[in-house]
Amino acid sequence: MELDKRILKILAILRKTYPDAQIPLHHKNPLQLLVATILSAQCTDERVNMVTPELFKKYKNANDFAVAMQPELEKSIHSTGFYKAKSKNIIGCCKMLVEKYGGKVPNRLEDLVQLPGVGRKTANVVLGGVWDIPGVVVDTHVKRLTYRMGLTKNTDPEKIEQDIMKLLPAKDWNDFTMSLIYHGRQVCIARKPRCHECPVSELCPKVGVE
Repeated sequence: MELDKRILKILAILRKTYPDAQIPLHHKNPLQLLVATILSAQCTDERVNMVTPELFKKYKNANDFAVAMQPELEKSIHSTGFYKAKSKNIIGCCKMLVEKYGGKVPNRLEDLVQLPGVGRKTANVVLGGVWDIPGVVVDTHVKRLTYRMGLTKNTDPEKIEQDIMKLLPAKDWNDFTMSLIYHGRQVCIARKPRCHECPVSELCPKVGVE
């Protein structure tokens, strides 16, 4: 079966399996989602969601983060890991938001990726989660599953992103990656994928799965 037809069949099944797939990071505005996504690097969403309620009470807007003392911010986000780099990036990111965008989060990928600590994955999470702008979020799950499913031969996130964008209409990018993330967490896990209970098993060549 051709890749573009197979990926559409996979998407249809995943949509039925995970009808409520959405960004699991709790947020009330674009800035909160941006900060939460930066914190989620090498950290579980559950842990980030435990940290952000108090964090967003203390730092209510981009200016609050921009003028934050790094040691103090580090204490607030310590449990998310890599707290020194993350605090530095959040402060630098928010300084640029204040100086260049009036404290608002821009809604263009090319602007977002210029912010400290923001790569294409984080930018696409924010664009899709806030403005429903189509994008392919390549996190560790999407990287693993697209390779296992034979949808890409690449391991570089940006190349994977381009491969998936060529296979699917833009309107399906957000749904595909979010449902794939859910599937990667619940069924197609890293070490021992549960192929016997996978709804897309017959469409998957299981590349690299022992």
